[in-house]
This record gives sequence, structure tokens and C-alpha cells, in this order.
Amino acid sequence: MTLKAVIFDLDGTLTSFNLNYRTVRAEVKSFLVSSGLPASILSVNESVFEMLKKVEIFMRNTGKSEKSFCELRAKALATVEQYELEAAKSTSLLLGVLEVLETLKGMGLKIGLCTINSEKSVCYILKRFKIAGFFDAMTPRDGIRNVKPSSEHLEATLQTLNVNPEETIVVGDGTTDMKCASALGAVAVGLPIGVSTSKELENSGANYLITAITDLPALIQQINSFQK
Repeated sequence: MTLKAVIFDLDGTLTSFNLNYRTVRAEVKSFLVSSGLPASILSVNESVFEMLKKVEIFMRNTGKSEKSFCELRAKALATVEQYELEAAKSTSLLLGVLEVLETLKGMGLKIGLCTINSEKSVCYILKRFKIAGFFDAMTPRDGIRNVKPSSEHLEATLQTLNVNPEETIVVGDGTTDMKCASALGAVAVGLPIGVSTSKELENSGANYLITAITDLPALIQQINSFQK
């Protein structure tokens, strides 16, 4: 099936990754512990979302209401957002991104963004670099319950773009991008310049690896030529 859409991750894929995630995790863990959660179930070696998943299970098992968890989750993610907004002020667009977005639009492809960042920080970045107009869909963490690697996150972007997974390329630098793309049958393209190595991306379901974002248009043309 001919490719009709490209869905990008943001940090480490389109922009430089400059968020000190260990500091963020440590602060969120500290907040959760101060809120009465046992430190033993939390680890800074896990993502904030993995920590919150454990918190949800713990609170449910100890009789806490869904409302209580949602309030705690919102406060924890508000802390994350503060760091994201600060990082957004000093991030940079990766080399060739603007040209690639222009090329993809010229190819008639729909373009989406699927990111665990907050809507506020994403909008700030898109406005700062004047690239918002390239995107036909944007799914930050705010509009969904379960972020990638949950397929729910990517499904929301696909629905907005009105495309099938097999008509879509998902481009990211993390294993979570590859996992959710693979789970839905989208073409997973790994960019091993950020948080994950080539091997990690391949083991998580990457169908292709590219060494630079500028390699993407040629790869899409190559894939589409195979379908003819």
C-alpha cells in the first residue's frame, strides 16, 4: 500500500533532546513520596509514566478513588511541563528538518506529530520555529490516557489524519516509537541519534534505520516504488 502519511516524534527526532530527564524523574518521585506513596515502588530508572502507572495500581489496590489518582497525576505532569517549557526555550531544530518537512509536503504526504510532551510545550516549539503549518495532526500527552508505547497514542494521531497504519511511516529516536508503530502495523523508522541505539531500535520493531532525518524522503520514495 502506498505511503500517505508520516508521523514524527519530537524530542531527539525533530528537535535536540536537552531535557534532563533524570532530574525530572527525581523531582516527580520526590513529589509522589511526599504525597504518601511508598518510595519502594518508585524508581528514577523508570519514566515518569511508568512511575505513574505503578502509582495508579497502588492507589486502586489501597482503595483510593480514580479522582484522587487523576489529581495526583495532573500535579506530577505539571512539574514535568515546567521542565519541558524551560528546555523548549533552548532547544534547536535538527539539521535539515525544515527542508524535509517542505519536501514531504511537496510529495503530498500528511504529516503528524505524536509526542509525550505537553501540548503547551509542543505549541511553544512549533511556534518558535514557525513549523506548525506543516502538521495536519498533533497528539501530545494531554489528550490521551496512555502514552506510547501504548498503541492508543499513535491510534489517536492516525484517526486525526484519517489514514491506516500500513499507509503510515512512524519516525522516532526511541524504542517506544518503534513499539507502538510495530504493534499497529505501521512502518517503523528508527533514527539512532537520540536516546536509543540502532540495536535497541531494531529489537523494538524498527523496519528501517536512517542516519539522518534528511534520508527520509528518499526512503519513502523507495518504499513506494516497491508497492508499484
